Amino acid sequence: MVNQTYIADVLVVGGGTGGTAAAIQAARRGAKTMLVSEFPWLGGMLTCAGVAAPDGNELEALQTGLWGAFLQELRHRQPGGLDNCWVSFFSYDPRIGAEIFADWVKELPNLHWISLQVPLEVYRQGDRITGVRFADFAVTAKIILDATELGDLLALADIPYRWGWELQSEWGEPSAPVKFNSLTERYPVQAPTYVVIMQDFGEAVAPEIPPAPNYNPSLFAGAWDGYGAETFLNYGRLPGDRFMINWPICGNDYGQGVGRLIKSEVTRGEFIQESRWHSQNFAHYIQHQLGRRYGLAREVFPYTQKAFALHPYYRESRRLVGLTTIREQDILPVAGGRVASIFNDAIAVGNYANDHHYPGVQFPLQPKSIQWGGRWTGTPFTIPYSCLIPATTDGFLVCEKNISVSHIANGATRLQPVVMGIGQAAGMAAAMCVELNCQPRDLPVRDLQAALLQDNRSKAIIIPFFNLSPNRSDWLHRQLYYLNNPLAYPASGDCPGLSTDNYFESNVNEVLISQNKCFQGIFYRIGHQEYRFTVTAPALYQGKNWQLVTLRSHINEQLHAYPDQQLITVWGRENHFSNWLLVEHLS
Repeated sequence: MVNQTYIADVLVVGGGTGGTAAAIQAARRGAKTMLVSEFPWLGGMLTCAGVAAPDGNELEALQTGLWGAFLQELRHRQPGGLDNCWVSFFSYDPRIGAEIFADWVKELPNLHWISLQVPLEVYRQGDRITGVRFADFAVTAKIILDATELGDLLALADIPYRWGWELQSEWGEPSAPVKFNSLTERYPVQAPTYVVIMQDFGEAVAPEIPPAPNYNPSLFAGAWDGYGAETFLNYGRLPGDRFMINWPICGNDYGQGVGRLIKSEVTRGEFIQESRWHSQNFAHYIQHQLGRRYGLAREVFPYTQKAFALHPYYRESRRLVGLTTIREQDILPVAGGRVASIFNDAIAVGNYANDHHYPGVQFPLQPKSIQWGGRWTGTPFTIPYSCLIPATTDGFLVCEKNISVSHIANGATRLQPVVMGIGQAAGMAAAMCVELNCQPRDLPVRDLQAALLQDNRSKAIIIPFFNLSPNRSDWLHRQLYYLNNPLAYPASGDCPGLSTDNYFESNVNEVLISQNKCFQGIFYRIGHQEYRFTVTAPALYQGKNWQLVTLRSHINEQLHAYPDQQLITVWGRENHFSNWLLVEHLS
């Protein structure tokens, strides 16, 4: 029974990565906003799902918008910093991530957050969505955003969506299958992972992890072969001697009957329970193989979850049939270049590799990784505004993994920073539609892009460049220039005409007063974009060998130009668990 009906300008259903960003941005723009979430934490993949070592948009030039602001807050709040693992440059306690999002929401009096609710019915008038009913209340709004983890509003509203694979004949995607096969039938979407957090107790005192139903140790045999136990654990190491267990090789990815997620509430619950049992069994196997010093972490997640995330890490959802569909070609590098082509209505960026998860299967994909900064990163690409808009429905936007994207391309667009950028853009668009009294499809996209670029709190990148730092005074000018002249966008991904000397001089003080250490040593060029550094001073580190990596463009250029076996001085942060030195300044 509906006991109360709220009236809002913008309603965001789902408090995940995209929904949280959308609600915050809409409210900051001035819209009367409601955010209704299923879980007691906000942030989705970054918090509730336990993926506290996010992937992608790691380069300094891509750390903008709410994603960049989130990283800055983590750096301020996470004791000991974010250099804790080797899969990501940023790992943190998920409780701190949840605190950041909760604090951002609390500071907005025009943002009303209600938790522990799921949508039950969608109201519509003709082709327009007008409201959503929950268990004991309803919300009507001018613009409604589907930010659920699995695109639930799409199904409730009968808005056309995709689920599963597309064949190569549909869009000519080079990695798509020519015909449906046993793989496409067994795994219609990528496998989720139920993240569990383990802890090193220092000695064999951890409580025993009991096996869950259907325990089969052979499923996990060889999980860390080729890596070693220590490297395996340090993959997603978190502060406090904890480990994010989100391991794809004979690990806790789970895809058995994954189609049950969208059949019914009952079958979804069955799949979720099985995926949690699977992760418990993997944790049991780890403890059995590596010893009782490793156990389940204590009190990480709220309520009875403790060491287990609040919900699985969903890599794929129902996907909208939108005005534009992102295809594999749209995320791959242009011929002879290091970037993908730019959408004219771009509103967010990503750069992660196209990463697909099917347990027990190696699925080949067209490569989009490049070497940069002494390591591997990914081809930058853009997300178009039109992939957030249904083909025929008004009053509605999507802002999660439910955008209009092919199954193949979803492997790159699903990552946490990309989804946060999508959410920020959707929230800005929703608020502007309220201001202009227009539908999302009629919103002038140049106005939306300008608003994102010029947001007074969290300006967001639209055109990706490797060397255009958001700290530069000409950042906005150059973003607008290439937005208005897309044919001039260079295939190299480097913004032409930039002086690294000016950037270098303006940032020296900032670097030197930060939490970086100074080292002297010998620089070795091992190969293209592969550097080693042997420390000669200070004495405490003498003889230490590190891989040199950087997220800063001007440092990348210096490393690329240095001759082999030169004595250099660097300022940076060592990561003991990946054996790299993250260089912030070079002399």
